[in-house]
Amino acid sequence: MTVVARQRTRVPELFDWVESSWPSLFAARSLFGPHPIRVEDKLEDDHYVIRAELPGIDPEKDVKITIDDHTLVIDAERTEEKSDKTHSEFQYGAFRRAIALPAGVKPDDVKATYTDGILTVSIAVGQAPPETRKIPIERG
Repeated sequence: MTVVARQRTRVPELFDWVESSWPSLFAARSLFGPHPIRVEDKLEDDHYVIRAELPGIDPEKDVKITIDDHTLVIDAERTEEKSDKTHSEFQYGAFRRAIALPAGVKPDDVKATYTDGILTVSIAVGQAPPETRKIPIERG
């Protein structure tokens, strides 16, 4: 019997190690803007659904969702509790993610829910307007 071992990539583990080993280097990240929010998206029936990882927050107080110019923006903030921690890998502070919306979304038909640390935003999608249109030329 032959056993084939799967080789896993170590890249995510490497980034975690580097970030935890040299936190002062990555503290400069705040100079370049808030931490990113991990998301996944899909078209589901007649809705565009975005799921965002936001564990450990109060969605009513700590999250703001806006739509402007075919872009959905999720702003969130996680505040650190003051205690005598000896080690923490949690990220605190401001988090932001801007997501370009597909053509045909209806920004007036949006629903957001938060369950078990996952924010789900569902936006209705209608018939997309034609991408190109012919421009008539007048004779001068």
